Amino acid sequence: MNLPFFRGLKPTLHISHRGGALLAPENTLPAFRMAVERYRTQMLELDVHLTRDGEVVVAHDALLDRCTDAQGPISARSFSELRRVDAGYRFTPDGGRTFPFRGQGVHIPTLSEVLRAFPGLPINLEMKPDTPGTEEVLYEVLRQEHALDRVCMGSELDEVGERLVARMPDACHFYPRDALTAIVLAIRSGEAPPEDPRYTVLDMPLYFGEVRLVDEEFLRTTTRHGKWVNVWTVDDPEEMRRLVSEGVGGIMTDRPDLLRQILDASSPAP
Repeated sequence: MNLPFFRGLKPTLHISHRGGALLAPENTLPAFRMAVERYRTQMLELDVHLTRDGEVVVAHDALLDRCTDAQGPISARSFSELRRVDAGYRFTPDGGRTFPFRGQGVHIPTLSEVLRAFPGLPINLEMKPDTPGTEEVLYEVLRQEHALDRVCMGSELDEVGERLVARMPDACHFYPRDALTAIVLAIRSGEAPPEDPRYTVLDMPLYFGEVRLVDEEFLRTTTRHGKWVNVWTVDDPEEMRRLVSEGVGGIMTDRPDLLRQILDASSPAP
């Protein structure tokens, strides 16, 4: 793990999943600011899509329906059209009784806005579209923002992950789905994991069904092979404590408040 991305990083990292999706509208600047300023997150996890006119914007879903007051695909809107969408419209902390971010000017941010708002902060970025050429657009944004060394990128789709590696071979990349499945199954079966120098980070679920995938032995093996493990999406305090004790690389959570309490409590007294 000699990549510049890992410089100064050590387990266990506080990673805010979509900025902390249970505390503020996901993948928005208010969520990211809360995570950074209030809960001292060490890394933001986010997702990106492209608008119709080629702007890289931060959002998880391809459709606007779940999180905003608009409908339809992000890719069908120009950036100026998207700017009028209320990205805080559907967030509710109490099961629909209140919607505190409605009408508060919460926008879908561009990736450039997020990078500029938090200079130097590491970012875990998932590229959502599977259209060839998106990797070139992402590269240009990261190059212009001088952010290639502080973004670990990837995709669930192996084809997209491979295109990202081909375009940015010196960046940090996390395993896409099929490659991740292969290394996890090998380790869990006690076999030698397949060598794949393209990917350094395993962003992976803690459980597959009832099977807990990550334990101390799993982490010893990945470390021995030069890999880093981030587990998603963990909101249970007991699981957080166990993962910290096992030495997991990072915990992605929608509850950055709880993770901050646990990490502070587990830190040795000065």
